[in-house]
Amino acid sequence: MLTFDVRIYAIEIRQGRPKPYRVRWRVGTKKHSESYTVKAQADGRRSQLLEARRKGEQFDTDEGLPTSELRERNSVTWFEHAVDYAQMKWPHASAKHRASIAETLATVTPVWTTATCRQPKKTLRLALYAWAFRMVRNPDPNAEDKFLPRMKTEDPPPDIAAALAWIAKSSLPLTDVARPEHVRKGLAAVSTKLNGQKAAENTTRRKRTVLSNAFRYALERDRLDADPLKRVDWAPPATDDEVDFRFVPNTEQVRRLLEGVRRQGDRGEHLVAFFGCLYYAAMRPGEIAALRSTDCVLPTTDGGWGELLLAENRPEVGSGWTDDGTPYDKRGLKRRARKSTRPVPIPPVLVHLLQEHRKRYGTAPDGRLFRAAQGGRVRSTEYCEVWKQAREAALSPEEAASPLAQRPYALRHAGVSLWIQAGVDPPEVARRAGHSLTVLYRIYAKVLRGRETHANELISAALQEPKALPEDSTLQSPR
Repeated sequence: MLTFDVRIYAIEIRQGRPKPYRVRWRVGTKKHSESYTVKAQADGRRSQLLEARRKGEQFDTDEGLPTSELRERNSVTWFEHAVDYAQMKWPHASAKHRASIAETLATVTPVWTTATCRQPKKTLRLALYAWAFRMVRNPDPNAEDKFLPRMKTEDPPPDIAAALAWIAKSSLPLTDVARPEHVRKGLAAVSTKLNGQKAAENTTRRKRTVLSNAFRYALERDRLDADPLKRVDWAPPATDDEVDFRFVPNTEQVRRLLEGVRRQGDRGEHLVAFFGCLYYAAMRPGEIAALRSTDCVLPTTDGGWGELLLAENRPEVGSGWTDDGTPYDKRGLKRRARKSTRPVPIPPVLVHLLQEHRKRYGTAPDGRLFRAAQGGRVRSTEYCEVWKQAREAALSPEEAASPLAQRPYALRHAGVSLWIQAGVDPPEVARRAGHSLTVLYRIYAKVLRGRETHANELISAALQEPKALPEDSTLQSPR
């Protein structure tokens, strides 16, 4: 039990004893003492206890020690804490977030060791990323922990086992990691690629967030008494999320690109409606992969608008990070409640593409419109290869040599930009695209600023003096 009721007595001298100088103190109703050979040692120990009491620390009645010393004595290593943190986060984290956590912890853990690693760097990273920080379902269904680190359920290869044994032995205590000099080493690691080059700003910020959460978990578990990151003068790099619209295709270029996709044989014919959803409905690839026939309200008359009712997202991720071993995660819509939906009106051109696709290819057994040859999710490697060939076929040599529409996701940027330029209110644009207004203004700031002139003209017109009535006009007083 912890208490503030602490009394520290004067040093007692006991003549004729091997350790004559005894430090005595009382915590609650229990008495404690420690004996020393030299008086200076006893003075130093008594000063430590007085300092802990002066700082307002609680003392443990059984051990007689202040909480800081208890934490030091019972300190886990950083590696032990990192495994605990990854295991705690796993059940409720998305597959991509699980992979991000493992990537971050595998980046900083080799930095926080007592010796230089003799294991190959690739082997050590694989051991941490795929064995220590990757969880698998507990073989014991009745166990309290439903997920365990993979290293505790399988026998790793000898080189992986050796790397894990080394890191377990050499990892710094968590309390040592919290020192500013070690924190800076960790921050330097998350800011650097494996090849030594500077990491992208978004990558650095993402990893720093994971690191911050791991330290907060240490506070929650009473393994640290303060957040180490707050003691270090280090700020994550600023990020520029704005889209570079020099490389976002315009409407005419999109038409050429979609026609280029169609000309890529059977695969292109199958994917042209997939790319159409990216542009005309500004959908995310994971949302398109989950789109079912029942989600589509398509009019039978030519020239009519339709609607898509989006309810699911299937982002692509490694099979080792999902609960069921599939290479994609089944999630609700991004940044929305699990069962929420998002209706998106679609123009006649996309209605026609989807009708044509459904008539020609039908649906998967679960009703999905787009599927791979074996019925699974359309992989990014497949549609990116088709897109690459379509760019070469549809764009001029100068356009193809530039970053214009280099990735299929540029179609989503182009679709959202088109809506803004067409005069659709930003809140409606954000709703259709599945953005918050904050994100919309951050990413599409240049396009939104481009409409300032039009907005100024509307305001100027509203501020004009009302025109005088004609002289022969008759004003009727209200009755």
